[in-house]
Amino acid sequence: MAITRKDKEQAVQEISDIFNNAESAVFVHFRGLPVKEELALRLAMRQEGMQYKVVRKTLLRRSIDSVAKITGEFPQLDGEVAIAYGNDPLAPARIAYEFQQTHKKTFAILGGIFENVLRNQAEMTEIATIPPLQTLRGMFVNIINSPIQRFAIALNEVAKTKA
Repeated sequence: MAITRKDKEQAVQEISDIFNNAESAVFVHFRGLPVKEELALRLAMRQEGMQYKVVRKTLLRRSIDSVAKITGEFPQLDGEVAIAYGNDPLAPARIAYEFQQTHKKTFAILGGIFENVLRNQAEMTEIATIPPLQTLRGMFVNIINSPIQRFAIALNEVAKTKA
């Protein structure tokens, strides 16, 4: 069934609004993905405060062209395309990457938008492997605590030798 021009303009506006309001978006390819698995993905994304929307590539390209703040080169998009987006800059890429690891033949990251720049597949995969913010904070605290902890151990050893 053909889509009317008015419906296409409305779809482009909806997708443009997504890019204007979301912190990041990931373009994914899905083919042969069972409905049960797709519903599980949507549920996982919803629990993280994200959304998943299947789009047409031409309408996706038009909507990106209409958003002035997005720069960069449009990535190669093959096959069926959906976008995962949300207000957490890392979560859409991370969840898509985790899902990709268990569904290698039916699901793949194609690219995305991060910090208002179009990114290719390799860059989005690299972004997806960045640990969550809480983990990064824990790593930072551990780095700061390490010299203090080592100093306390050294003082304890000195106290043992003196006693």
